Amino acid sequence: MGARILLVEDEANMARTLTKNLERAGHTVEHAPHGEAALARLDQRLFDMVVTDLKMPVMDGMQLLRAVHERELPPVVVVLTGYGTIESAVEAMKLGAADYLIKDARPQEILVTVERVLKVDALRRENARLREEVGRLRGRALQGVYRVIEAVKENKSTVLVSGESGTGKELVARTIHQGGPLAEHPFIAINCAGLSETLLDSQLFGHRRGAFTGAVADHDGVFRAAHGGTLFLDEVSEIPLSLQPKFLRAVQEREVTPLGASVPVSVDVRLIAATNRDLEAEVRGGSFRADLFYRLNVVHIEMPPLRAHPEDIPNLVEHFLQSFSRQYRVSPKRVTAEALERLTAYTWPGNVRELQNLIERAFALSTAETITLEDLPPAVAGWIPPEVGALDGTELPTLGDMERRLIAAALRKSEGNKKEAARLLGIDRQRLYRKIEKYGL
Repeated sequence: MGARILLVEDEANMARTLTKNLERAGHTVEHAPHGEAALARLDQRLFDMVVTDLKMPVMDGMQLLRAVHERELPPVVVVLTGYGTIESAVEAMKLGAADYLIKDARPQEILVTVERVLKVDALRRENARLREEVGRLRGRALQGVYRVIEAVKENKSTVLVSGESGTGKELVARTIHQGGPLAEHPFIAINCAGLSETLLDSQLFGHRRGAFTGAVADHDGVFRAAHGGTLFLDEVSEIPLSLQPKFLRAVQEREVTPLGASVPVSVDVRLIAATNRDLEAEVRGGSFRADLFYRLNVVHIEMPPLRAHPEDIPNLVEHFLQSFSRQYRVSPKRVTAEALERLTAYTWPGNVRELQNLIERAFALSTAETITLEDLPPAVAGWIPPEVGALDGTELPTLGDMERRLIAAALRKSEGNKKEAARLLGIDRQRLYRKIEKYGL
């Protein structure tokens, strides 16, 4: 997927040439003739990169660079320069520019620089995001988790992460990957549930053209796609027993044999597996091989449920509020003390993921700056809002009534955009269409 690039250049011909080259490479490009116009564009939408000339009217590149880096989430900046002004470009890099481009460089050289800077910046942002998310979780129940992460992130030991759904198992895997020497290499994640044996075999180990119906081209599989980096296997307990011997060989020998091939291919990956089941019980029950379990369980990390560390809930709420305020481009909301008390007291069967979804829904459906008890679902708030009946003997609404009102609220919030309404509700569009027809909305 291409990046969103803001090109700031006062020379029309140069701007057209650069725009054409960047768009051919798959990027989305907007043009501003000077720094002041660029800042106006940055106020309107988010960009991944700013490519700016240094010498321009109204506001030059140096002034723009300073203004960009005063922003909360600044895009990465690359400066344009002629051969005679490389000193200025170097000075701009001291002020925070990521790199510089020579104006008359060949198109391929420009694209290589842009791609390299975007890749480095993506790693930097992902690292910052992971540090922020992990930094929010400091309860006593997680102290052992942090110690293990710190101990294993510098090596390539196989790790098994267990815990209930929504506890952050993939976050742990990404934190281990980003914190160690493999950070600049691929991180590939695959969920092993819900796939047929043949399809899972193909996804894991790859296939050759013609290996099965529909195999119209060679496919590498995730083991080879993650070569040199980390492969995260979620819901590893769902791998069929008949496929586990082949999977064991891949784990043990670090080599895979694609479907339809006879010669194995070596792979160099760090494996992190995750499960929400008790794998030892699965071994005892005969649905998971003992030798495979021991190969995966070299280092074990148990993720506690959110109810075991409720002291982290206020920090998580604040983190999600800040995150969604950036996503929706509005001022940060706050949560009343009463609502926060209920959030902290709730048991969270869906763990951190459920809390994140709740905050996003309240954020999306409420136009007020404050999230109150009335904005929380009845199960979390511990009461039924006045508009749907009181516990005084009057008739309570049916679940259908409440569902209809929630769907209607999502449609109003999305201004009739059914795709956005479905996203807010956490359902697919086809299900939303059926509900709209059912309730006559």
